[in-house]
Amino acid sequence: MNVISTDVFNLRRARVATSAIFAAHGAVTGTFAARVPWVADHVGVGPGGLGVALLMPGVGALLAMPVSGRLVHRFDLRHLVRVLMLGWVGALLLPALPTSLWLLCLTLVVYGATAGLADVAMNAHAVLVEERYGRSVMSGFHGWWSVGGLGGSAVAAFAANQGLGAPAHFAITVVVLAAVVLSAAAGIVPHRPEPTLEEPPAFALPSKAVLPIGLIGLCAVFAEGASLDWAAVYVRDLLGHPAATAAATVAIFSVCLAVTRFAGDWVVGKLGPVTTVRIGGALATLGALTVVLLEPIALVIAGFGLLGVGVAVVVPLVFAAAGRSSEHPGRAIAGVAGIAYGSGLVAPGIVGGIAHVSSLTVSFTVIIGLMVMMTLGATVLGR
Repeated sequence: MNVISTDVFNLRRARVATSAIFAAHGAVTGTFAARVPWVADHVGVGPGGLGVALLMPGVGALLAMPVSGRLVHRFDLRHLVRVLMLGWVGALLLPALPTSLWLLCLTLVVYGATAGLADVAMNAHAVLVEERYGRSVMSGFHGWWSVGGLGGSAVAAFAANQGLGAPAHFAITVVVLAAVVLSAAAGIVPHRPEPTLEEPPAFALPSKAVLPIGLIGLCAVFAEGASLDWAAVYVRDLLGHPAATAAATVAIFSVCLAVTRFAGDWVVGKLGPVTTVRIGGALATLGALTVVLLEPIALVIAGFGLLGVGVAVVVPLVFAAAGRSSEHPGRAIAGVAGIAYGSGLVAPGIVGGIAHVSSLTVSFTVIIGLMVMMTLGATVLGR
């Protein structure tokens, strides 16, 4: 009984530690996002230059992720997560340093690369914890990522209102989050792949085995990224409502996303991943249709909320499915993460491009099509 009790304690400890790691990862993202105006003023760039710079984290992540499969294979997960997360937390110092656009772009490539490497490592460990639990716990981890993002952005807003510059704010945040990571790392499960498992290539693109899983993630991340970046513009410019209403729309979407992720594990346990994604896809389709077809602001906000509820658990389930696939878990997760990051990278630009050619309403019609595809393709998550 003592051995069993110890195993249960260690597993619960690993779950808490993984939740803290996810929250710290999200907090870095939220902190930087909220201080982007300070960074732009410091460098002296306008909207065009800033738009180019903000593409660089996605580029860095896409370049680094294919390498991460070999890192997960070669190193113990506890050590790897600790080192890569400390690298990601420390990278928060970089955006406050440049004084020119090209230096900002260079530092943001490094910033994005550390984000991508840490993302794959922590999701690989989350898959390991879920396997040992024997039930879905992945959605809750991503819920904590959302909480970390919301917390990081809230603290950043407070710091900005108090007149604290980004360099000092980033330095304090790095110290706090590094302490969180070091404390949480003690609870991470030590794990190395079986010696007989073939080492993945040093640079591997998504394989045919995980490509269908990654495409489901692409649909969800595209809808999430497009909504976060364009919901406020849709409400303010297209429907003619005040900026406060536009900001509230984004906040409600984000809260629906986070809350649903915490409830997602219970739902998946009851319904299974395929049915869960099908129901989520139906809700997201209904939400997107509401946004496109109706004009009363209460219904439009409700539509964005439904969209957030519908896509919330898809990405956690995609990572879990990749970890269960027949190929090396590290490579599979890296492949899926690369597709998802790529989708998040291009989504705002595609929505903006379609809006420029036609209208923002037509852009959101694309999301309806993707949600239908996600619903119909949910079967691949049950293989």
